[in-house]
Amino acid sequence: MSDQLYFSRDTKMFVAFKDHGGAYQMAFEIPILDGFGFSQANNTSEITLAEMESSAGKSRRGRRLFNDSLAPAEWNCSTYVRPFKGAASGSDYTATEHHAVEEVLWAAMAGSDHYDTTTHHFESDKFKSGSVEATVSDSDATDLNINFSQSNRANLNPIDIFFVMETNATNPVVYKIVDAVVNEATINFEVDGIATIEWSGFGKDIKDVTGDTTVAASEPSSGLATGDIYLDSGADNLFHIYDGSAFVEAKDEGTGSTSNFIRNRVTSLSIDPADTTNFPGAVGTGGDGEDDGNYHITLTGGSITVSNNIEFLTPETLGSVNLPLENVTGARSISGTLNCYVVLNTVNNTGSSTDLFNDMKATDALALVNNSFGLVINVGGTDTTKPRLKLNMPKCHLEIPTHSIEDVLSFETNFHALGTSIADTDELDLTYFGA
Repeated sequence: MSDQLYFSRDTKMFVAFKDHGGAYQMAFEIPILDGFGFSQANNTSEITLAEMESSAGKSRRGRRLFNDSLAPAEWNCSTYVRPFKGAASGSDYTATEHHAVEEVLWAAMAGSDHYDTTTHHFESDKFKSGSVEATVSDSDATDLNINFSQSNRANLNPIDIFFVMETNATNPVVYKIVDAVVNEATINFEVDGIATIEWSGFGKDIKDVTGDTTVAASEPSSGLATGDIYLDSGADNLFHIYDGSAFVEAKDEGTGSTSNFIRNRVTSLSIDPADTTNFPGAVGTGGDGEDDGNYHITLTGGSITVSNNIEFLTPETLGSVNLPLENVTGARSISGTLNCYVVLNTVNNTGSSTDLFNDMKATDALALVNNSFGLVINVGGTDTTKPRLKLNMPKCHLEIPTHSIEDVLSFETNFHALGTSIADTDELDLTYFGA
C-alpha cells in the first residue's frame, strides 16, 4: 500500500506569535508530552414531529437535522516547566538572560500583543500608556518575571499554533489552529515527578496547511504568501513562517537541554497570614525552625490552575452555517490545591500543618467573613544553582484543610488567589530562574 500513516510521537508543536494587527512577529518551538489533542465539531439543531393518530391510525414520527454553526476548535497539550539562561554564543537571546521554553504561552494567556525583538520582552502595545509599553514577561540576567498586569481585556490577542507530524520527514502533515487563545494552564508538582503545565484553549478553525508547507534545504523564494511554512531539512526541519516579507525562524533555545527540568521533590511552601492575631504562624520558636510569623509546610503535591474562562461568540443567522467570530474572556480565576502530611511537632507545634488547621478552626477565625494569606511556592526549591519557578500570590483565601485518610494521614487545602481589589490584576506573579 502507498498510504502514509502518521504517529503522535513524531509531533512537534510551534507557536507563531502575532501582534495586535495580526502580523507575525516571532515563532517558538514548544516540546510537548504525550496526550496532546485538537478537535473541532459542528453544532446542530433537531426538528421532530409529534402528532396524534390520523383516521388511518398513523402518526408521523420523523425528524430533521440542521447544521447551525461550526464550534470553536479546542486544543490541549502538556509541557515541562523549563527555565534556562541564554547561551554565551550562538544564542537566540542575550547571554545569561533568563527565559522559559513555554514563555510564549504564558504571554499569550496574560494579554501580550507585542514581542520586542531587541529586549526579548512580551509587551502590551495596543494598551500602552503614551509611548510606554507595559511588560508582560520581563527577562534579564536575574530572572524572568511573568505578570498579569495586562490581562483585564474583553478578548485576548490570538496566536497561531502548528502541529507538525514528521513520521515522514520529507512529507510531514501540518495542522494549524487559527487564531488560538490560551484559556487555562495548570501547574502540577507531584512529589515524585517533574514539574509540568497542562495547557488548553480554543481557536477559530483547524486547517490542514500541508499544502502551504515546503520541506527543503533552502528557503523558497517565489510564489510565497503570508503564513506559508518552510521546514529546513538541513536543520532537523526547523520551523519558519513567512510574515509577508521574509521567513521568521522559530526560536528553539532550551528545547534540547537536559538540565532545565525541575524536580518537584524539593518544592517548598510558605504561608504568610495577614491576620497575625487569629493566625500567629511561627511566632517565637516555631516547630518548623522559622521565626518569621509564617507557616512553613512541607508539601507532598499540589496544583495551581489559571483560567481565563473564555467563550467564543458565534452568529446565529438562519439558513447558513455560522463560523466562530471572536473570543470573549470571563472572570480571571486562579485557584489550586495543596497536599501535605498531618504534622504535629511534639516540642512546639507552632507553624506546622496541624497548627494551621487548628487556627482556622478556632472560634474567632471561623467568624471571619474572609481570610487573607500570602502564599509563596518555590517549585524546585531555592537552590540558586538549580532551575526553579517561584509562584507568589500575595492575597489568597484559604479553605479549611480537609483530612485525607490514607496510609499516612494527610491534609488537602484548597486556595483562591485574589487581587488587592476586585479590579486589580496582581493575583499571581511567576518568576522563572534558569541555571
